[in-house]
Amino acid sequence: MGKIIDGKALSQKIFENIKEEHDKIKEKIGRSAGLAVIIVGENAASQVYVRNKIRACEKVGFYSENIKLPENITQKELLCEIRKLNEDKKIDGILVQLPLPKHIDELKVINEIASSKDVDGFHTENIGKMMIGDKTGFLPCTPYGIMQMFEEYGIELLGKDAVIVGRSNIVGKPLALLLIQSGATVQVCNSKTKNLSKKLQKADIVVAAVGVPKLIKGKDIKDNAVVIDVGINRVDGKLCGDVNFDEIFEKASFITPVPGGVGPMTIASLIKNTFKSYKSKL
Repeated sequence: MGKIIDGKALSQKIFENIKEEHDKIKEKIGRSAGLAVIIVGENAASQVYVRNKIRACEKVGFYSENIKLPENITQKELLCEIRKLNEDKKIDGILVQLPLPKHIDELKVINEIASSKDVDGFHTENIGKMMIGDKTGFLPCTPYGIMQMFEEYGIELLGKDAVIVGRSNIVGKPLALLLIQSGATVQVCNSKTKNLSKKLQKADIVVAAVGVPKLIKGKDIKDNAVVIDVGINRVDGKLCGDVNFDEIFEKASFITPVPGGVGPMTIASLIKNTFKSYKSKL
């Protein structure tokens, strides 16, 4: 029988630990930890994600700012907003909700955030630190959340064959690096990879992060594989992942559900990164 990796329960455990520690040290620092989230435009999915992040701040007692900017804001104006937050001493973490409107250069915006406040972990400096295993930087939240799941559930990575389906800068590429550093042998594929099913059938660990509903079927997974589903897709009004959960559940040793798997851990990792930035002021 498959075993469900409960991202919601693990995130709650992380929140409780952070809240307890935060309550103890905020008198020494003289303020609460602070997170600023910038959202540009009216993207409905982005608004949901931002609300969840603000709610997470409330759970752990952090100060938060939700900065809403119009779709037609210029890149220069957005960069100016970020610079103000870089200088704001009550803000420990800055997150710009992606995607941004097409007229704005996302990389330029991300790199305008002070690397010491880049709690999303996308700044070039933090990506570089991750590449060489320098733990003073911030890890991208979704890969960081997945690595914490492996640790919490005692899933061995050393010597294991891992296949990641999806090559994004947000999940696929950084997770590949983290798995390599943990001793796994990693193959990064995408939805157009030739003989994808055969590659998946050899994998001890499968991570689906490609955004194609139920792309990965039961026949694609070997018995006792660990399956991490990062996909969030809406089909016929219901959320589903990139793997066919019902077909794979029986075969997998561990599997993440959608919703309630990777999503909550992404937000928990954001809070953890913000707390790390905050504690550096001690």
